[in-house]
Amino acid sequence: MTVLTTIATTPAHRVRSRHGLQRVLKRVWEPAAAVLGGLLIVPLLLLIAIAIRLDSGGPVIFRQVRVGRDGRAFTMLKFRTMAADAEAHRDEVCNDCDGVLFKSRQDPRITRVGRLLRRYSLDELPQLVNVIRGQMALVGPRPALFAEVERYDREARRRLQVVPGMTGLWQVSGRSDLAWDDAIRLDLDYVDHWSLALDARILARTARAVLGHSGAY
Repeated sequence: MTVLTTIATTPAHRVRSRHGLQRVLKRVWEPAAAVLGGLLIVPLLLLIAIAIRLDSGGPVIFRQVRVGRDGRAFTMLKFRTMAADAEAHRDEVCNDCDGVLFKSRQDPRITRVGRLLRRYSLDELPQLVNVIRGQMALVGPRPALFAEVERYDREARRRLQVVPGMTGLWQVSGRSDLAWDDAIRLDLDYVDHWSLALDARILARTARAVLGHSGAY
């Protein structure tokens, strides 16, 4: 049975209690890796910030409230890839995704620099700060919006049992090109079958997915 078609059925108490030592290691090594990685890419972060300001002015960082583990709210950080007033014009953009997600392949609100950042997922680098704060993980389900969570059925809500991640099965398996039901199955498969070995495989696939920029728009 493939990952894409596996429907998760593991109860919540089993998800929380399984692999206790591995979970402790995950909570320790991921923030440490985020600190080290952030320090190593400081020059790149500065170049991106300068490019955003020169291209469109306005704030460099985009802040948005997302839903974390157990439904707790947190402010997710990203490099701004859209015009500063993008949220005010959302109703004018056609949604190319089915189900709950909102994505547009030709979103006119995206800036020139923003399109390049999205192409290689560079806009997500500030989320290293969220990882350091413990609000996100390097690997986990995509952090959802409250408007999306309100439309979840009981099964989909189980994806909130774990900390959301910068990358995950959804991100390395097609991202926005996936149908909503397939994306949920992937997230639930991660919730029910998580291990450090699975995280390692996802991280290894992330570089290939980013370079291939499939589903990135």
